[in-house]
Amino acid sequence: MNRLLWLMLCFVALPAAAAIDGTQILQKVDRNLEPESYEAYRKLIDIQPDGNKKEYVLYTMKKGRDKVVALFLSPPSDKGRVTLRIGDNMWLYIRDVGRPIRITSLQSVTGSIFNNADILRIDYSAEYSVEAAEEQKDIFLLSLKAKTGEVAYDRLKMWVDRQLLLPVTIEAYAASGLLLKTLHFKDIKDFGGGIKRPATLETDSPLYKGYKSVMLWSGIKKANFPDEYFTLNYLPRIEELRK
Repeated sequence: MNRLLWLMLCFVALPAAAAIDGTQILQKVDRNLEPESYEAYRKLIDIQPDGNKKEYVLYTMKKGRDKVVALFLSPPSDKGRVTLRIGDNMWLYIRDVGRPIRITSLQSVTGSIFNNADILRIDYSAEYSVEAAEEQKDIFLLSLKAKTGEVAYDRLKMWVDRQLLLPVTIEAYAASGLLLKTLHFKDIKDFGGGIKRPATLETDSPLYKGYKSVMLWSGIKKANFPDEYFTLNYLPRIEELRK
């Protein structure tokens, strides 16, 4: 075979070295944001246009890529409430009701711009596929599509810091193309144990003009939990773990 032709064929057969693996980037974003299994405390602050605020404190446990429990520690009116997510399924447990109630991803147990999917977030790569990935000066821009119709947002645009591989901004869209909200990740903090991530998450929405919700992270660390913690039968006992 002509040597020049052979070299050309080899060149064509090789994959593009500069191609961006968006799926790999998204998976790294998931692990940089938090360990696959962890515990953490979060404060949710809802800010109204007049400046009034309502605050919630939650203790959160996550196991694997799609199991999350959140226990409300305050305010007193919500203390003891527990939310559970397993994949696309979510429940709310209230002691006075005495049984788990099904809730949806687009509802909000706090009545804030953060919906249940935001409060009980699982791995992005568990819910979304990467449709496109662009390399820009200091960031990667990932275009994500929901894997099922049960996901809260049909599409996401995620701006990722190229060096830290952490999200900077996420725009969430409905299937119609309507922008539902924008998430802003701020205040990179070293939590120890190899966890360095944004300590603050702010969200605003064109559907709720003048309103803002903020999520503050603290005490996040790797942890292992029994599978029974993430079951409907165990929800009444979650509060015992904090005593």
